Amino acid sequence: MNRFIWQSALSTLNPNPTDSCPLYLNYATVAALPSRVSRHNSPSAAQFITRLVRNCLPGGVNRCIVMVCERSEVFASACALARAFPLFTHRSSASRRTEKKTVTVEFFLVGQNNGPMELATLKCLASATEGVRLAARIVDTPCNEMNTDNFLEEIKKVGKDLGITPTIIRDEELKERGFGGIYGVGKAALHPPALAVLSHTPDGATQTIAWVGKGIVYDTGGLSIKGKTTMPGMKRDCGGAAAILGAFKATVKQGFKDNLHAVFCLAENAVGPRATRPDDIHVLYSGKTVEINNTDAEGRLILADGVAYACKDLGADIILDMATLTGAQGIATGKYHAAVLTNNEEWEKACVKAGRNCGDLVHPLVYCPELHFSEFTSAVADMKNSVADRDNTPSSCAGLFIASHIGFDWPGVWVHIDIAAPVHAGERATGYGVALLLSLFGGASEDPLLNLVSPLGCSGDSPPEEMERDSKRRRLV
Repeated sequence: MNRFIWQSALSTLNPNPTDSCPLYLNYATVAALPSRVSRHNSPSAAQFITRLVRNCLPGGVNRCIVMVCERSEVFASACALARAFPLFTHRSSASRRTEKKTVTVEFFLVGQNNGPMELATLKCLASATEGVRLAARIVDTPCNEMNTDNFLEEIKKVGKDLGITPTIIRDEELKERGFGGIYGVGKAALHPPALAVLSHTPDGATQTIAWVGKGIVYDTGGLSIKGKTTMPGMKRDCGGAAAILGAFKATVKQGFKDNLHAVFCLAENAVGPRATRPDDIHVLYSGKTVEINNTDAEGRLILADGVAYACKDLGADIILDMATLTGAQGIATGKYHAAVLTNNEEWEKACVKAGRNCGDLVHPLVYCPELHFSEFTSAVADMKNSVADRDNTPSSCAGLFIASHIGFDWPGVWVHIDIAAPVHAGERATGYGVALLLSLFGGASEDPLLNLVSPLGCSGDSPPEEMERDSKRRRLV
């Protein structure tokens, strides 16, 4: 390609919000990202990167992507590119293919600090993108393959790779040890429920962090059964646990300085003679009693056990739970922004900032337990599991149910991330949550790139005029 053709291609681009121009009869394509983005979007325009690559990447066995961006956008751009190449497929044509497809990604850095990338940065990008694709593969895999047994095998594989032996509590042992939420949700399924924990405890750690993931491998709704149009896609209800597994693997590989526990609450919400009934009362791990008035509000039950375990047994200072918790999340914050609910305003701001830095966008929900927790009032138990009024911020209320099992007066930091909508785009998983966790906790990492995209890193503290200037710069993929 000569300079004239390149300049001619660039002159045709008019991104609104994106645009592309094929070259040499689609042998190559040049595409432009939005010339500016709003304050609730990521400067990297990550969602558009994934979309452009899926739509514009030419065919062939060996393909190349050259990404033009600033250093602060490299992490988000790499994760966005990873989402365009899902691992799971059962198409028969894929099994017959003899040649492996190879995609080479190159970054051309512009703006300040545009020198060559260090080997450590490339290693971090490899770990992060592997984590994104691992999470997406688990979410894309149907329950006849990704049942609780096989999810545990995925956890064991990650543990083996990191030299960590997981703690696993399963089936009747859950009942004996008081995990009434996880056991009650999963007891009707062929494959029994489980609580699994991967623990990273480095020398010199000064605090303990627990990530708690909702791993409902399939959600029929239980006896409060979903309809024929709302049940398809419920293989994705393990998206929180999948994201935490992918993020834990990447985080530990890149060097994490604090104690980090990944807690997986695994169950299949099935229908059968042993299924929980509406009106049943369960005693959860917190010791609180819950009257079941909706078996399709099951995610909060298993997460309540998970956060209580993180508090009581793991001694966590910071507890973050991540879940595909409520359909109302997509109404409250949309398809692209997960919802954050937390007892700490600084962490709320940090989540929003981390989302912009990494491309996994986040927006706050109302945190007001004194007004909203009364939705769970029960005449015969400590609480019900589903709200009385569905028009009264149901996504916030669902998160508050989880928080109530560690206590609203708990002195630590509690963060709830509802990823029900952004966990998928169309019929494909996005691996949402991996990049967000890596960015949000990047300040506790030994990796320079994760420190850069951390809310406490230099990119997160750019002055407003600099962010405005950067958002107007055209970026090419």
